[in-house]
Amino acid sequence: MHRTTRIKITELNPHLICVLCGGYFIDATTIIECLHSFCKMCIVRYLETSKYCPICDVQVHKTKPLLNIRSDKTLQDIVYKLVPGLFKNEMKRRRDFYAEHPVDASNGSHEDRGEVADEDKRIITDDEIISLSIEFFDQTRYLQCPAAMTVMHLRKFLRSKMDIPNTYQVEVMYEDEPLKDYYTLMDIAYIYTWRRNGPLPLKYRVRPNCKKMKVNHPQQEGQNNASRSGPESDSASDKAGSPVGAPSTSSSLPSPGTPAQSPHPQLPHGPGNNSSSTVNGSSAAVSAAAGAQTPSRSFGQFSGGSGGGSGGKPRKVSLNGSATSSG
Repeated sequence: MHRTTRIKITELNPHLICVLCGGYFIDATTIIECLHSFCKMCIVRYLETSKYCPICDVQVHKTKPLLNIRSDKTLQDIVYKLVPGLFKNEMKRRRDFYAEHPVDASNGSHEDRGEVADEDKRIITDDEIISLSIEFFDQTRYLQCPAAMTVMHLRKFLRSKMDIPNTYQVEVMYEDEPLKDYYTLMDIAYIYTWRRNGPLPLKYRVRPNCKKMKVNHPQQEGQNNASRSGPESDSASDKAGSPVGAPSTSSSLPSPGTPAQSPHPQLPHGPGNNSSSTVNGSSAAVSAAAGAQTPSRSFGQFSGGSGGGSGGKPRKVSLNGSATSSG
């Protein structure tokens, strides 16, 4: 939403004041060489004795400096519109002057003599009453309001006058363009160049209020879902990529100080019996403590039961040509 910033007229004074007289521009006139502006009467009097700009000291003209100055109507209109009451006071001063000097009144325009008709008037004051028409479909109402009245006040007036409930929104427009709440009638007249040839034409419409809903962007929503389901998806992908029954990679590996177990299954031994085996000519004694590190299983798992084929007799196992007796 756009926010208006109000500034004081004193902050613009350096751009609106003549450095020769210290007052606001009257009949603003600009030097074409350097584009510095002054009051017309001030710069004409100054150039009678000098050929250089009063501000930057650039040469205006070698012999006839009055040839290089131009009237600046745009700047003068800005000054009249920004400074309250300046135009009205200036027109009164001119009328009083020509009333005392009727001989000089023959020359100059109506504005020079202070005789400006209402239809030719371009300046609107805050306390001036403006006639306007407000249209709603085929119904038109005519009002007279101060020029300083804002669109927001006009909307409140219409809501109260027409008994419009708060569930509906009132929108004021010029032609088909909605107007900002902070616009005054004077602003609208300046922006849309109202020529005073009739009431200021405005329209309004009524429509339901739209509730503001918080909408998440698809990209942001996807990122949130990904952050929430990240650990689950990672674990699921690990499960899907690993074969069934494969050992978990999180199992601890034997430390260097821990004796490595043989990949071959150890033969079960009866309680209290020691066995010795010779593998590749080396002898190793397997104690009961070593047997305790391996899972304890019954002999019947290997012999096929208590009444199996071996019948509990000693077996001989040959490994790489050497005999090993098992009790």
